[in-house]
Amino acid sequence: MLLILIMTSVFGKLFFTAGIIFIVFFHPSVIFAQSPPFLIPPADFKAFDTPNDAGEAISLTWSVSPSDHPDIFYVIYTDKDKNGSFEKEAIRIKSNTGYRTSVPEIYGYKKENGDYHHVQIFPRKIFQGETLGKKQVYYFKLVMVAEDTKITLDTIASASARGNWLHTKKINNFAIMIILSAIILYFIVHARKNPNMFLRKIGGLDAVDDALGRATEMGKPVLFVHGLTGMGSISTIAATSILGRIARKIADYDANLKVVNNDPIVMSVSQEVVKESYLEAGRPDAYNPDNVFLVASEQFPYVAAVGGIMTRERPAANFFVGYFYAEALILAETGASTGAIQIAGTDAYTQLPFFITTCDYTLIGEELYAASAYLSREPMLMGTLRAQDVGKGILIIILIFGTLLASFGLKFITHLFEAF
Repeated sequence: MLLILIMTSVFGKLFFTAGIIFIVFFHPSVIFAQSPPFLIPPADFKAFDTPNDAGEAISLTWSVSPSDHPDIFYVIYTDKDKNGSFEKEAIRIKSNTGYRTSVPEIYGYKKENGDYHHVQIFPRKIFQGETLGKKQVYYFKLVMVAEDTKITLDTIASASARGNWLHTKKINNFAIMIILSAIILYFIVHARKNPNMFLRKIGGLDAVDDALGRATEMGKPVLFVHGLTGMGSISTIAATSILGRIARKIADYDANLKVVNNDPIVMSVSQEVVKESYLEAGRPDAYNPDNVFLVASEQFPYVAAVGGIMTRERPAANFFVGYFYAEALILAETGASTGAIQIAGTDAYTQLPFFITTCDYTLIGEELYAASAYLSREPMLMGTLRAQDVGKGILIIILIFGTLLASFGLKFITHLFEAF
C-alpha cells in the first residue's frame, strides 16, 4: 500500500511538471500577457481644430497599430515651433484606449472609427503663462513607448484652435424648435378664429360647475387646498391658475370660497389671484381677504387644521390641487367622510392612487397643467395646448417609424434626435 502511494505521488509530480513545461513552450500567452517583440508604428497622424467648441481644444487622430497593447503607451509632445525641442508632454494614453468611437459627435457612427485613436489636447493649459496669439499654431509629435523602447513618428501634425459660431451637431434641436414653434403659432391663430376649438374632454374639469352649483344651492363653502410646495413648483403655479378660474365662477355664483395655505408667498399670490377674479366678475366688494389664509407652515399641523375646517364647516366641494405628500390620504379621507364632492389634481404620482380612491374626480399628471386652458378657453392657452398634443402625436409616429427601421438595421433616424 505504501509503495502504491509513493508511486502515485512521484508520477503525479512528473505529469504536473510536464504540463507546465508544455504550456510555457507552446502557449506562453496563457501564463504571461507578453507585449509584441517589436513595435509597429501607426500611420495617418493628423491634427485639426476640434469642431463645435469655443476654440479651446485640438483633436489628434492616428490609425491603430498591430502592436497596440496595455503595456504600450502613446505619448504626444507639443511645441509652438515646428523645429522646437518638443519637451512638453501633452498627453499619455495606453495604446488600447482612446478611439474615435467615443466621440460620435465628431466622427459619426462609422464602423471604421474603431480602427483609429483619438485624443483632445488643450494647448492653453499646457502653455499656461506663456504668450499665445489668437491664431497660434501648435505642433505635435507622436511617440510610441514600450518599457525602454521608443519610436517617434516622422510626421509632425499641426493645427490651431479656433472658436465656432455655430454648433452644427445641434442643428437638429434648432429644426425641431422651429417646427414646434410654427405649430404653436398656427394653433394660436386658429384658436382666435375658432373659440370653440375642440379639446379632449377632462371629466374632473367638466364637474367643476356641478360642484360649485351644489355648494351654492346648499349655502355651504367651497374649500380649495394647495399642495405643500412653494411658488417655484410648476404644480403650484398650475394650482393658482386653476384657483383663479374657480374664484371667477364663485364670484358669479355668489358662493363662499375658502383657500387654505401653508406657505406665506403662496398665500399672497392666492389672495391677489382671487381678488383679480372678483374684479373680473364685476364684484370687488364681495371679495373677503380673510377667506384666503395661512393655516400652518408644517406638514401635519397643516393637515390637522384643514381636517378641522372640513369637520366643522362641512364644505360642499373640496378641491385638492398641487403637489402633495403623505398628507394626501388624510385630507381626502376626511373630506369624503363629510360627504363633499371632491376634485383633485396632482403630478405627484405616488399620491395619485389615494386621490383616485377617495375623490370623485382626479386630474392625472399633465391634465393639471391643461386645466387652465380648458377652463378659461383663452386662445393663447388653447392654441399652445393643442400644439403640444399635435407635437406629441408627431413624436409617437416618429418613434413607431424609427422602431420599424431599427428592426431592419437602419438606425439613422435615431441619430437625428441626439443632442451632443
